[in-house]
Amino acid sequence: MALQIGPAAAETLTTGVDPTFAPMAMQNLKGGLEGFNVDLGNALAKEMGITIKIEPSQFSAIIPALNAGKYDFVLAPTTATEQRAQTLLFSEGYFNTDYTFVQKKNVQPVTDLEQLRGKTITVNSGSAYEAWAKENEKRYGFKYQVFSTTADAIQAVLSGLADAALIDNISGPWAAKKNPMLQTSYTIRSGKVFALVFRKNDVKGRDRLSNALKCLKQKGVVAGLVKKWLGTEPGPDAAAVVIEPGQGVPGLPGYDPAPAQYRCQS
Repeated sequence: MALQIGPAAAETLTTGVDPTFAPMAMQNLKGGLEGFNVDLGNALAKEMGITIKIEPSQFSAIIPALNAGKYDFVLAPTTATEQRAQTLLFSEGYFNTDYTFVQKKNVQPVTDLEQLRGKTITVNSGSAYEAWAKENEKRYGFKYQVFSTTADAIQAVLSGLADAALIDNISGPWAAKKNPMLQTSYTIRSGKVFALVFRKNDVKGRDRLSNALKCLKQKGVVAGLVKKWLGTEPGPDAAAVVIEPGQGVPGLPGYDPAPAQYRCQS
C-alpha cells in the first residue's frame, strides 16, 4: 500500500538547526531563521501538510535533544556516518558533503594533507570534522582544537590561534566569499551525505519524512535550493537529485532496501 503523504490534522513536528551554519541556516535581519535547511524544512512541511517548528541550537546539543524527545527529527545538516547509524536512523541523503580547509588569505594554502604536520586546525564540536581530526591527528602530525560553533572555529583562524579550520564544503566557500581575509584550500572528498536524523526506534517517522524528501527531489525542489543558496547546479548523480529506492542511506545500518511506496502532493 502506498504511504499517503497529505494533509495531517493539526500536527506539528519540532526540530533544530545551528544558526551559525551559513548558508544552510542563519539568522536574518528580522531575527528569524533562513537558509537552505530552513527552506528544506518549510518545503517538507508543505509537502506533508503539517507544521514544522524550527528552533535555533548549538549543533552539539541537537542530537542529545533528539534522543531526549525534545525534537522529533534533526533538520540541521548532519553527516550520515557508520558510527552515528549505530544509534540513529537516517533518511536518504539530500546533499553531498566534503571537508574543506579554510585559512587566512595571505598564507600558503594547504594543497596536501602532509602539509598539516606541525599545524593547528580547528573543528566544530560533535561534527564529522572533529571525528576526522581525532582519527588522523597522529597520522599527519597536527594538533586540533574543538569549538562549539563553526563561526568560532573560523574566528580562531582569523585571530591567529590556529592555522586552518576544517569545515564543510558549504560554509567554507560561503565564509571566504563574505570575508576577504579568508580563502579555502584543500578539499577532502568524503563520499558522504547530509541526511535527516531520527531516533533509532522511529522507523515510521523516518519513512514519512524520507518519502516527502523523495517527492521534493522528484519535483526538483532540493536541486533548486542548491542553486539558490550555493549558486551551483547539482549533477545527475548528486544526492539532491538521486531518489534512493529504499529508505535511508545505502550501505549504512538502518537502511531498508525494500522499494519505498510514496505519493506526492500535486
